[in-house]
Amino acid sequence: MGIINVLDKHVAELIAAGEVVERPASVVKELVENAVDAGASAVTVEIKNGGITYMRVTDNGSGIFRDDVAVSFLRHATSKVHSQDDLDTISTLGFRGEALASIAAVSHVEMLTRTKDELAGTRYVIDGGVEQICEDAGCAQGTTIVVRDLFYNTPARMKFLKKDVVEANAIASILDRIALSHPEVSLRFLRDGKETLHTPGDGKLKSAIYAVYGKEFTSGLIPVDYELNGVALSGFVSKPSAARPNRSMQQFFINGRYVKSRTAMVALEEAFKGFIMVGKVPACVLHLKIAFHAVDVNVHPTKIEVRFMNEKPVFDVVYHGVKTALNQGDTPNVMTLPKPAVPAFEQPKAPVQMEWGIKPPVRPFQKTEESSRRLAVSDVQVPLYNTLFKVKKIEAPEPAPAEPASNMPAVQKADEIPVEPKAPPAEEISPKPKKPGKLVGEAFSTYILVQRGEDELVFIDKHAAHERMLYEKLKAEGGQAVQQMLLKPVTVTLEKNEYAAILESLSLCAEAGFEIEDFGSGTVLVRSAPMILEEDVASAVMEIAGYLQNAKNDIMTEKLNWLYHNIACRAAVKAGNESSPQELAALVQRLEDEDIRYCPHGRPAYIIMKKKDLERQFGRIQ
Repeated sequence: MGIINVLDKHVAELIAAGEVVERPASVVKELVENAVDAGASAVTVEIKNGGITYMRVTDNGSGIFRDDVAVSFLRHATSKVHSQDDLDTISTLGFRGEALASIAAVSHVEMLTRTKDELAGTRYVIDGGVEQICEDAGCAQGTTIVVRDLFYNTPARMKFLKKDVVEANAIASILDRIALSHPEVSLRFLRDGKETLHTPGDGKLKSAIYAVYGKEFTSGLIPVDYELNGVALSGFVSKPSAARPNRSMQQFFINGRYVKSRTAMVALEEAFKGFIMVGKVPACVLHLKIAFHAVDVNVHPTKIEVRFMNEKPVFDVVYHGVKTALNQGDTPNVMTLPKPAVPAFEQPKAPVQMEWGIKPPVRPFQKTEESSRRLAVSDVQVPLYNTLFKVKKIEAPEPAPAEPASNMPAVQKADEIPVEPKAPPAEEISPKPKKPGKLVGEAFSTYILVQRGEDELVFIDKHAAHERMLYEKLKAEGGQAVQQMLLKPVTVTLEKNEYAAILESLSLCAEAGFEIEDFGSGTVLVRSAPMILEEDVASAVMEIAGYLQNAKNDIMTEKLNWLYHNIACRAAVKAGNESSPQELAALVQRLEDEDIRYCPHGRPAYIIMKKKDLERQFGRIQ
């Protein structure tokens, strides 16, 4: 007896639905794309509980004829493809005829629809793929579809859904992309009764970008309009000064369809080379119009990935179009500083002892004395042992005039240095027995060379060592990181999922030294940042948001450690930046005192070369 059976129709539909309906966002995507294909100029999406229990999509499109309503819920029933040749010139967002059948197989669906030629509309109800009601109903032209209790009959699929807020954020991301791909459609999104998106539908891409990403992001854009070899490119790219730490806000659209294209991404970033720092990437909203037969969209279940007949024209138009826009459109930011409101003071003549990882006093209007010459590393001739383990008296700086009172809150002011407990006199402590060291110099503005004793040469990676010191300092502060209030709060525009992730972790960010507030519409306001952080605060917050959004677990200590790593890495002295001999000596001292061996990423902070190994290289010994 044979063991191969033909699956029951209902079981087959449940299996097929798994390829189309992965989560509530999949349902919304299919329904809104159908609305756009139907010529709708306005679409409203409403969800409750992340879309798991309730989704409603309403459009003012062409509607569905009464005779076609039931047929539209059959698998592979579509009005967009009639023959094999049509697959080579697909111009619509949907074409497979699977969406409604797949959605109806795993939920309770109700449809209200009417065409302009019909006097009465149609109400159709289908549960789990089984028709329940088909009757006349009064309704406006267009289609309304309500989906309830997604995966009610497939509990195995239900348990893989995430929290309501995560599912709702996924829907928001889908709608953002549809809004950007079709600015001629007014898109409205209601999330648990609250409107979170409403695009004007005026056909202007910049209006849609403003509605999705807000004023801050939109103001930092450069227009792109270019055509080459039959491929047209239009849209916007971010100014080099607004580059981001990740690609979450790179949006590419081909013939009105959102796609992930490595070809376009590489071309974009190649065009920006020389304009932005290494490690940063541009943001963009770029539309490509290409002949329908030159691109195959039927290669992925979600149609996000496409295949080009020839990738070179796509690369060329993006590269040259963006390069041209950058050369024509970007101007450097010019800052005009006001005249000093306080008198200028002389620089104290006595040296100031500094602790690595603590910012020096910020006195922007203070005059500085020009050194007669730059002190070279080779000028430091004293044994390093004397510098590291003997406490030397340093004359106190001359008192400066009292500064105006500040009305800043009780966080660490930007121009103050936290007072560290003084070490006991040298005679009261017994330093660990260490070999006397001599600072030899600095190689490649990255590695410190120290001769220790008569038989060792130590190579120190100054960035790795300093990063570990700052990381340990942040950990030791135990969630009480010293903050500095920003003179002007920084606004940061984030992708929807990143925005939600950082709002859920405000207390975590506060422990790391960031005071962040919700500013609405995908934007957060940063009021304070860690004292040791000197780099661009906005970039740091973007990177933190990206990490929190992609974090694979909810272990708070692990997340906090990552934040400490990130802050320490940003604040540490950079490889390639030249340091003074005094700074090098201070770093070596702390390295020895704290017994640091590795940076937080696991790289060695230093390596040791024995004299005999060096002599063996020169053939002095065998």
